[in-house]
Amino acid sequence: VGEGHSNVTFVIRRGDWEAVIRRPPRPPLPPSAHDVLREARVLEATQGQARVPEILAVCADESVIGAPFYVMEKVEGHVVTSAVPTELGSIDDRRRMGEQLVDTLVEIHAVDWQAAGLEGFGKPTGYLERQLRRFGGLWEHNKTREIAAVENVGEWLRANLPDSPPATIVHGDFRLGNVMFGPSSPADLIAVFDWEMATIGDPLADLGYLCTLWVDRDDPPLGKFELNAVTREDGFPTRAELVARYEEKSGRSMTDIRWYQTLALWKSIVFMEGNYKRAVSGATDDPYLKAFGDGVLELAKRAEERALE
Repeated sequence: VGEGHSNVTFVIRRGDWEAVIRRPPRPPLPPSAHDVLREARVLEATQGQARVPEILAVCADESVIGAPFYVMEKVEGHVVTSAVPTELGSIDDRRRMGEQLVDTLVEIHAVDWQAAGLEGFGKPTGYLERQLRRFGGLWEHNKTREIAAVENVGEWLRANLPDSPPATIVHGDFRLGNVMFGPSSPADLIAVFDWEMATIGDPLADLGYLCTLWVDRDDPPLGKFELNAVTREDGFPTRAELVARYEEKSGRSMTDIRWYQTLALWKSIVFMEGNYKRAVSGATDDPYLKAFGDGVLELAKRAEERALE
């Protein structure tokens, strides 16, 4: 189920009862990627404090289904990707979806991660430096060709590293397509999914990522690589409005937001190249991933332009 192309998600049924199971994709996998047990840990820790589905079971024994997995409740509602559901189609609901997205992110970043039992889940200092090292290493592992723009952006990020605010839980893939809204108006964000990249670190990394994937009405088109082109429609807030609302609600400064947006775009390029490598090597039969080759080149060009603007 769902439109993800990373960890694999299934609905399981027993009579009238339904739940959702998450497991990693088939190997080979990059080091430390697709850790569903880590994802389950942060979901369990944030129950009642963030808008997350309930975890029902976690299994590390790979002999059961051939991989570690966890089971969570099946939440009913709308995941907004290519179209806005009729039930949430009003101008007010579209604006509310954007506002709810920001407010939910502020809530996640407000969770006391130490009190929630996430001590040791991630290192609270040096997050940005580790991100640059990790994704630089992933690029070396994932790349199928030399792309100068990717190297140039990595160098710019290292040369312009900002000072981080106090550490929080970081979702790592926070965007419109990874949340669910309730089935009817007014738009109410009821669940955040896909926590596999979660850690403890710089909260502005989440905001930079959200803004990088958010499409404004006057943005140049990116075709199939626009994950949520739906936000071009009337009513949705602009990126600038999302940033302003986050700044107001969280109290954090937005001085270095361009750096965080560039980081997010660079990381997306690294991930896309990894998925493209899986596709061309035959490790996956997902036809969508085979189109990532050209997308990586286009995004690398945009990342370099943003870094140098």
